[in-house]
Amino acid sequence: MTRADAPTTPLLRVEDLRVSYRTATGSVDAVRGVELTVAPGEVVAVVGESGSGKSTLAHAVIGLLPDNGRVLGGRIQLAGQELIGLAEKPMRALRGRRIGFIPQDPAISLNPVHKIGAQIAEVLRTHRLADRRAAALDAVELLATAGIPDPRARAEQYPHTLSGGMRQRVLIAIAIAARPQLLIADEPTSALDVTVQRQILDHLDSLTSESGTAMLLITHDLGVAADRADRIVVMHQGRIVEHGSVDHVLRRPEHAYTRTLIASAPGLRTDWALLCAPIRNTAPTDPVGTRSTATAPAVTVGNPTTGPTTGPTTHPIAEVTDLVKDFPLPRVDGRRGLLRAVDHVGFTIGRGETLALVGESGSGKSTTARLLLRLERPTSGQVWFDGTDVTTSRGRARRALRRRAQLIYQNPYSSLDPRFSVEEIITEPLRAFGEGTAHDRRRRAAELVERVALPGAVLARKPVELSGGQRQRVAIARALALSPDLVVCDEPVSALDVSVQATVLELLTDLQRDAELSYLFISHDLAVVRQIAHRVGVMRAGRLIELSPTEELFHHPREDYTAELLAAIAGRRRTRQPHASITSAP
Repeated sequence: MTRADAPTTPLLRVEDLRVSYRTATGSVDAVRGVELTVAPGEVVAVVGESGSGKSTLAHAVIGLLPDNGRVLGGRIQLAGQELIGLAEKPMRALRGRRIGFIPQDPAISLNPVHKIGAQIAEVLRTHRLADRRAAALDAVELLATAGIPDPRARAEQYPHTLSGGMRQRVLIAIAIAARPQLLIADEPTSALDVTVQRQILDHLDSLTSESGTAMLLITHDLGVAADRADRIVVMHQGRIVEHGSVDHVLRRPEHAYTRTLIASAPGLRTDWALLCAPIRNTAPTDPVGTRSTATAPAVTVGNPTTGPTTGPTTHPIAEVTDLVKDFPLPRVDGRRGLLRAVDHVGFTIGRGETLALVGESGSGKSTTARLLLRLERPTSGQVWFDGTDVTTSRGRARRALRRRAQLIYQNPYSSLDPRFSVEEIITEPLRAFGEGTAHDRRRRAAELVERVALPGAVLARKPVELSGGQRQRVAIARALALSPDLVVCDEPVSALDVSVQATVLELLTDLQRDAELSYLFISHDLAVVRQIAHRVGVMRAGRLIELSPTEELFHHPREDYTAELLAAIAGRRRTRQPHASITSAP
């Protein structure tokens, strides 16, 4: 069935759906009177921030609400069959067979002790669509359909041996195994590189187009929705605040919340010059406002074995030269191989400058950052910090580096000690270095939470009581506690909603301006990088293949791989054409 031939009768109809959760402090309404339809072959994107109710909506449709969640009222119909109140046995028969589900996190969604092929075959056997032998053969074909190379070999592997993108493709294979009528994809690519994201969404596009499968796409990324959906439904605080065609919602948004989401999504911004005007190609300045010579240090890309030779007149805050890092591999046939994670990398970071390193997972970005911070010891090469060689530093020298160079981790949910209050988290570096009295440290913590735009009341709270954006602000405050000169930001906003992401990026920029901080900004998202970086280095397979001022790289990429990364930015293209017979939004 083609999309143009799809009937107008909705496959999925949700009417006045209300869902609540029981908590220790009372009942919380998560979905409040939601109504929507999805036609066969149609892709409807439900967008909104964490807590907006979009995932609760998806879980209610497939009957997988947590134990403390319950449907208070409304109707959910699949091809005319009412799902609310359906007994568990017939509901289980629907899951996988008529409704496929792609969960967000493949790391926790696959059974670690079962092989990939067996987990896919289980769907076919559970619904009695194939016997054991046929299911195993079909599992290999499904892996191929999901875009996994060498599917026969992959079927014999365990989940931990596959990359994140591969595991996500496995979840797609499981979801489509029984050729369901409706596919629910809950943030299926939120943690993936932009190129892997594009490949997976391309596969979902082709699958829905070829089979007529409808898809309910849950995402906080309006760029992804713009590229892939026929219609967009915007949720906020459990309600639908706007809905319509992609062009209508993105070009003529009516609700203030939708306008905020659009303004916060860098991939949707068509006027890149306007987007980056406050910071792009803006070199840090000295106190009298003259251009600093430390902002665009020379670098040799591809053969940096001698390091920068014509750099700034004053030494940069950080410099790496001919950096190599090898990791040992398990023994095979009595021989131990080596994995070269960083391959002769060299660059400098000026004072008050943001240097971004971009590339896919496994490109060596984070390992390079850890080498710079001396959290890993390089196999060869040199690391200089403020003119001092710290490559082999120990004891006091390495401790001094720890004081002046700090790290902001990617995941604000795992980087903060859940046992500590926010005040204890922020003051921990001060205690470790014996800074001030207890009163001085408490005062410093209060100053820092104010500086990162958090209310003073958060000092007494634990991380579990904070949102993701608030937690990441706490992590930034902790990194600033010792007044460092360099902050390494390792994917600091990839786990955040777009509006929170924009706020954190603005905060980092303001802090840099006020304190002349230098940043090494690690990211796979070039749209984010363009907002904050003065220069961008592109890494691939451990090598630094390109390093340019930000606008030069965006307008004139020298490497094909860089051009591929730019082309994969979500929201910069429209790949789907809505069919004429889509039902209008409710």
